[in-house]
Formats: sequence, structure tokens, C-alpha cells
Amino acid sequence: MAEMQMRTEGPVRTRREGGILEVTLDRPKANAIDLATSRVMGLVFRDFRDDETLRVAILRAEGDRFFCPGWDLKAAAGGDAVDGDYGVGGFGGLQELPNLNKPVIAAVNGICCGGGLELALSADLILASDNATFALPEIRSGTVADAASIKLPKRIPYHVAMDLLLTGRWFDAEEALRWGLVKEITSPDELLAKTWELARLLESGPPLVYAAIKEVVREAEAMRFQDALNRITKRQMPTVDRLYGSEDVLEGQRAFAEKRDPVWKGR
Repeated sequence: MAEMQMRTEGPVRTRREGGILEVTLDRPKANAIDLATSRVMGLVFRDFRDDETLRVAILRAEGDRFFCPGWDLKAAAGGDAVDGDYGVGGFGGLQELPNLNKPVIAAVNGICCGGGLELALSADLILASDNATFALPEIRSGTVADAASIKLPKRIPYHVAMDLLLTGRWFDAEEALRWGLVKEITSPDELLAKTWELARLLESGPPLVYAAIKEVVREAEAMRFQDALNRITKRQMPTVDRLYGSEDVLEGQRAFAEKRDPVWKGR
């Protein structure tokens, strides 16, 4: 399938193949994120969310030494306010983007720490190269890893999360895999190919079901089990209501009965 280059300059590059959007953070030397870059990333992921022809996004970074160390401290010293305007999606464009009901895969290589790790945690799936290293070092500078403090204890065992938050220690890809933070470890040379392989698998899946899964998971986080289940069964979530009234749900049933692969149309 032909590739279409959508944006090739600046700190955020994108390219598209079919329903897959690859987003590359490219801010030498370390891919740190300042306010302007965060706002651009927010616009990119907002457009991805709103484009019905796009189904999966890949977030990666240029180079093999840094995925992202988080907040650009040099920009902060130059006047960027920590509580400034990060854009429509919050820090890095993903963390607070509302109603993002499509899968996002992070491909992590090199150093991924602080806000960079929080950015990776905003993705649905993480693949890492064997040279990836992770940390939440905010404790050492007297600040709070805010998003990680909310997310991490829900993703991995509480005491492990607290160890990482309270000590700020570094851990490698093998430990990240052991705790379930990453799906797979590859060599640096294979990381992008493996990520695209996973993205193509998701692209071939049912987009309306993905949307319902993401909304259910997001909304149920703050609900009691029975309340969340009632909202699903009574079609009180927009994505669930759309799914159960769609052509795709009928196609899935027909394909199963006819013992063939379904053809998803997203409607």
C-alpha cells in the first residue's frame, strides 16, 4: 500500500499508510517536549481522533538514544511555564485528549523517563527495544510525577509502583516486561517493523468494537462494576450504542455463521 507523507518538518513528523498514522517526535538532542511541541502533538492526535479513515496510531521518536525524557528544562529556563498551555491533549498531546477511542501504540527506544514515561503510559500498547530504560526521577528534583502517580498503581502491583515513584530508580526493558508495562521487547533494528506489524493487525480489526472497548475501560475506571455493566447493557455509552446499531455487528455475526473473515466497514 502506498505511503503518504503528511508532515516532514518540525519537531513532530507524521506519515500515513492506509488507516495507520505514524507520529514521530524529533527534537534533537533528546526529544524533550516544550509547550509548542506539546501543542502540535495535541493537534496531530486530535486530527487522528476525528478522521474516520484513520484507525491506529503509532507514537515513536527519532534516534535510538532517547524516546523522550519528558519536560524540556531548557525551555522552562527560557520562560516556558510548567503550568502553561500544553494544548488540546495535555502534555504530549495524548494524556488528556478526550474521547480518543482508537488504539495507540508506543514504540519506545532508549531513555524514556519522567514525562516521557507518562507519555508512553498514555498509549494502549507499548513495545520496547532492548536498549530502552525507564525511570520516574521527579522525586529527585522535588516534584511529583503527577500522571504516573495516578496511572502506575493501576497498571502494575501497588508496591512496585510505589518503589518506582518513591525512589526514582531506573529499570530496564526486561523489568518493564515482567511487570506488564510493555507488550514485547525487540532489538532496536526490529522495533519499528514489529510495531507496524502490530498496527496492521489492529487496522484489520473492528474499529467500532475498539472504540467501545476504550470508552468502557475509561468510563468504568471510576464506576462500580454493576453500574458500569448496566450502562453497557442498556447502551448508555455512545460507542456501545453505535456498535450495537451498526452494520459491523451484523457482519460479525454473519461472518461467524458463514465461517469466513469479516469485512469491517466502521459503520
